[in-house]
Amino acid sequence: MTTSALNLRAEVKSLSFAYGPKRVLNSVSMPVYENHITALIGPSGCGKTTLLRCFNRMHDLYATTHYDGEILIYPEKRNILARDIDPMEVRMRIGMVFQKPNPFPKSIYENVAYGLKVRGVRRRSFIEERVEKSLQQAGLWNEVKDRLHSPATALSGGQQQRLCIARALATEPEILLLDEPTSALDPISTTHIEELITELKKDWTILIVTHNLHQASRTADYTAFMYMGDLIEFDRSDKLFTTPKDQRTENYITGRFG
Repeated sequence: MTTSALNLRAEVKSLSFAYGPKRVLNSVSMPVYENHITALIGPSGCGKTTLLRCFNRMHDLYATTHYDGEILIYPEKRNILARDIDPMEVRMRIGMVFQKPNPFPKSIYENVAYGLKVRGVRRRSFIEERVEKSLQQAGLWNEVKDRLHSPATALSGGQQQRLCIARALATEPEILLLDEPTSALDPISTTHIEELITELKKDWTILIVTHNLHQASRTADYTAFMYMGDLIEFDRSDKLFTTPKDQRTENYITGRFG
C-alpha cells in the first residue's frame, strides 16, 4: 500500500514539550496511520514516552508543563492539545496501557467494566457484552470466563497485561497507546502480546514505545527513531531497519550506541 493511499488517524505537527525550563521534545512532526502500528524507538531519555503521553494529555497531571504545536485527530482535524479541550475527554478517546501491568484491586469483570461505568453506562446487559467482547479481543476470555469475579491480581503477569489491554479496549478508544507493554514479561507472554497487538490493528490504530528493536521490526508497520528530543527518521519499518537514511539511525539500530 502506498503512503498516499493510507488514511491519517492522527498527525503530530511541530510539537515541542517542556517540563518547566527543561525542553524534552523539539518540534516533532509525524503521521499516525489508521489501522497500522507505529513504533517509537530510541535510547533512554530521547523523548519517546514523553511523546506517547502527549497523546492522552498525561502531562497535564503535573504542574509547569508546556506544549507547543499540535496533535490533530482525524477526520475532524481537532487539536487535542488545545486549551479548550478537556483532558478527560481526550483520555476517553485515547486508551493507554502501561509498562507494568496495573490491574485495579477489583475482580476481572470490574476491571474491564470500570471505564464504561465511569462514562455513565448503567445498562447491565451492554456492560456484560462489552466485557466479554473486550476479553475476547485481548485473547483472555477462554482463560477467565469461569472466574470473572475472581481478583484480577491473581492472574499471571502476562494475563494481567492482557487484562489491562481489555480494559483499555472496553471503551472503544480511537487510538491505543502502549508504553513498553512487554518489558516486564517473560518471553512466552511477550510473544502472546505481540501476536495480540498484530491482531488488534485490524480494528485499532496503535502507537507503541519499545526498547526492543526486534519487536519494533516484527510488529510495527512504521517506525520513528528519536534522539535527544528530535525525531530523526520516520519510515516504513522494513525500510528503516534495512536502509536507514540517517547515520544516527543506522548507528542506533546496529548497536553502536543506545
